Amino acid sequence: MQSRKGFLGAPSAQPSSKKIGDAAEDEALQYLQERGLRLLTRNYRTPGRGGGEIDLVMRCPDGTLVFVEVRKRLNPRHGGAAASVGWVKQKRIVRAAQHYLLALPRLPPCRFEVVEMDNEGVHWLPGAFDAG
Repeated sequence: MQSRKGFLGAPSAQPSSKKIGDAAEDEALQYLQERGLRLLTRNYRTPGRGGGEIDLVMRCPDGTLVFVEVRKRLNPRHGGAAASVGWVKQKRIVRAAQHYLLALPRLPPCRFEVVEMDNEGVHWLPGAFDAG
């Protein structure tokens, strides 16, 4: 594996965006599990190009299926992490959720949520957007 080099060939001290994202997902997962949700699937992807991905698929104690987008923003200058889940990203998440639901024998109640992390902590946004 090739390492990233910084100025004058020194290894970069900055973690990759993948590592930052994975750590944010770990933190969001723990946060939601502490609040009673159970993990069903992590990083669910639809097949093919242009498909969507769902960071966490979880189930609430009441049986509701929760599709969670995890966002981390280090700099709030361009809006919070939840603001970065725009219309196009929402549509991809909805498409991936529809694909996930095809494998189930019956449709449970569902919600789309965002868990955002910033310098002030973790913020859970239940019902952040709708499928329609």
